[in-house]
Amino acid sequence: MPASRILVWDLPTRLFHWLLTVGLVVCFAFAEFSGEHSRWFAAHMLIGIVLGLMVVMRVVWGIAGSRYARFDSFLFSPLKVLSYVQGAFTAQGRQYVGHNPGSSYAIFAMLFLLGTAVVTGLMMSGGGEAAEELHAASSYALVAVVAVHIVGVVWYSVRHRENITLSMITGTKLGEPADAIPSSRPISALVFVALVGFVTASLFLNYDRSKGQTKFPFLNTAIPLGEVERAGEER
Repeated sequence: MPASRILVWDLPTRLFHWLLTVGLVVCFAFAEFSGEHSRWFAAHMLIGIVLGLMVVMRVVWGIAGSRYARFDSFLFSPLKVLSYVQGAFTAQGRQYVGHNPGSSYAIFAMLFLLGTAVVTGLMMSGGGEAAEELHAASSYALVAVVAVHIVGVVWYSVRHRENITLSMITGTKLGEPADAIPSSRPISALVFVALVGFVTASLFLNYDRSKGQTKFPFLNTAIPLGEVERAGEER
């Protein structure tokens, strides 16, 4: 058993994890409880756009981030995943400093499904029924993957007696000193939070309910929020 706690998760990765968690919960709550013709449904769509931006930023960080944030650190073959799942129920299960094979596939699935949900949500402005169906399917598939991921996290924590949820707060895990990352990358984290905060504020401030649209900052591009527009027409 490793004797010390080492820095594994950089600050941008931790911030992405928790901001994405909060964003998904809020977005899903608005979709489920406000109704698509409610004035509050616009918040669901606006937050969805922000989540789409975060997916893009996570992809960038998956290429340029620190050791355990990069995608090449948790690319596992299907056989590795199968072996990991089998080992999770036996004494052969091993611990991983970074992402384990199970969580790695969950991450890729969540990024893909979330990206699909955001793109199809924007496509719904044109009234496409296929886009609406795909949006619903990808959204509920995302919820299912998140649920499986949570169960896996709980099982891993109990099985190996290590609170990996806490590690995504502190950034530290049990490991050898040689496996630690050298920095939590605070400047990158500041840029990440500033950009997400700025875009979120801009989308909400630029939202025009009468036109059923908002504007994306920097590009000053108008984004139609179709569900709100149709609601206005019905009134």
